[in-house]
Amino acid sequence: MPPQRSPAHPPFTRERHSHVRRPPSTPALPEKPKRSRTGLFVGIGIAVVAVIVAVVLVVVNLTGSGAATAKSVTVKIGTTEASSPYWAVLKKEAAKEGIDIQTVNFRDYTQANPALADGQLDLNLFQHLQFLANYDVQAKQNLVPIGATLVVPLPLYSTKHTSLDDIPQGGKIAIPNDPTNQARALLVLQKAGLLKLKNGGSTLATPADIDAAASKVTVIPVDAAQTAPALSSADGAIINNNYALTAGIDPKSALFQDDPKSETAEPYINAFVAREKDKDNPTYLKIAKLYHTKAVTDAVLAESKNTAVIVNRPESDLIGILDDLKKTIEAAQ
Repeated sequence: MPPQRSPAHPPFTRERHSHVRRPPSTPALPEKPKRSRTGLFVGIGIAVVAVIVAVVLVVVNLTGSGAATAKSVTVKIGTTEASSPYWAVLKKEAAKEGIDIQTVNFRDYTQANPALADGQLDLNLFQHLQFLANYDVQAKQNLVPIGATLVVPLPLYSTKHTSLDDIPQGGKIAIPNDPTNQARALLVLQKAGLLKLKNGGSTLATPADIDAAASKVTVIPVDAAQTAPALSSADGAIINNNYALTAGIDPKSALFQDDPKSETAEPYINAFVAREKDKDNPTYLKIAKLYHTKAVTDAVLAESKNTAVIVNRPESDLIGILDDLKKTIEAAQ
């Protein structure tokens, strides 16, 4: 059997009628394929979709939508009325500005200021300037007002009498027993002509300052929450607005109340309160400003049955009033 040739060395072949080796012919180029219109349209469509996706992603990043949402600033505010309807409105307005308000509710007035001073809160909103002044002096703190909200009048109600003249000599009037509201209640009764305070009284007045001989009524200090129930046994009661509304008392039935627009009402301006180091915090100041948007003030007035008076005083005014009140308190110690 002849030996097999290696595939790597093919046999030499000759042209049949010639001994001249001819160069191999150049192979013909394949025909250039025609461009498909369908493929062109598909390519353009893919490119357009890619551009649209890129634009959507940019918009999402810029507007804070979807997974790329920018984080909002959270602000904790202490209050004693977190269930009040106006809070929902204020939170909505704040959310538009990238501020997430979280309310922390307290059951009584004594807890919100210490919580703020200890850094558990960023702000609080529950008190007037007189209450704040008392706290700052007694606790040796320096909490400050950064934005006014409102003044709520302090009314005298009665279920037994329909006018001040009907209240008898020696009649009994229930008043709140906490220092700030007690003093204010005594000033209201003096303004109503029902009693007289020695030396005209002050925002620090107590029942000991009553000139009994020159007064028509006597007072019964009780917890503020008990002033409304006291109407059944007393000739009248000085009742804070929130307790009156809770008890279903019509504000229009008040026999008398102080004037929330007068200068004597300045100590009773309610305000957002912050730590002194945060008084210029732009986010906190923004919240105080948002309180005065129409949506919020409408909700506040509706809740108070239009008894509240919205107050918009500069921060410098509020701090000046607070400082004067603190000096008065310190002088009396």
